[in-house]
Amino acid sequence: MALLELRDVTKVYRMGDVDVRALDGVSVQIERGEFVAIMGASGSGKSTMMNILGCLDRPTTGEYLLDGQSVASKSRAELAGLRNRAIGFVFQSFNLLSRTSALENVELPLLYAGVSSGAEREKRATGALTRVGLGERVDHLPNQLSGGQQQRVAIARALVNKPPLLLADEPTGALDSKTSVEVMQLLSDLSHEGMTVVLVTHEPDMAAWARRVLVMKDGKLVSDAKQQPVKGAA
Repeated sequence: MALLELRDVTKVYRMGDVDVRALDGVSVQIERGEFVAIMGASGSGKSTMMNILGCLDRPTTGEYLLDGQSVASKSRAELAGLRNRAIGFVFQSFNLLSRTSALENVELPLLYAGVSSGAEREKRATGALTRVGLGERVDHLPNQLSGGQQQRVAIARALVNKPPLLLADEPTGALDSKTSVEVMQLLSDLSHEGMTVVLVTHEPDMAAWARRVLVMKDGKLVSDAKQQPVKGAA
């Protein structure tokens, strides 16, 4: 069974007197452990597709199944719980709390998930930070970390609840090329460990790390191709 499945999904936004079809009949399956890049120009529909995959938005028509379950009938509270349990998010802006340590930033999803034991939260958050190479930086504030280290904290936060799915929206957009490679290597490693990684990017050199590339244009899926990832990602 596919982890993610879109069935003839459309998304229509009302802009004044005009209906804008952001997604137009998209059908796709993504299996567990795949590393998939979604590419397309601005306005292609890739961000709308990411929002639907992340349960941040709902299709106008069609169906989205996450781990075999349709999300259409779920309430806002149920969707929030699903996001917390099943989906990790990484964005271009790191979205860290500036006056809060790396450890406390990573603990936040555990609080939302109802992990009441402070010792358990600290143990799991420390483990996630160690996984991304920041085991010695747990007490540092975001302004004491480089951009790449801040993104690693954000990835650790996305991982701490052990979700099966990681959605990364332009995760290297604010980073230099060397740091971008380090972040992409980490995402690739996570995929090899069994996590499903979906990357939204407009940069071909970032998409080159994925093992499958979806190309969006005018709300339609116009290409779906497997590829050999760049050296170091295989």
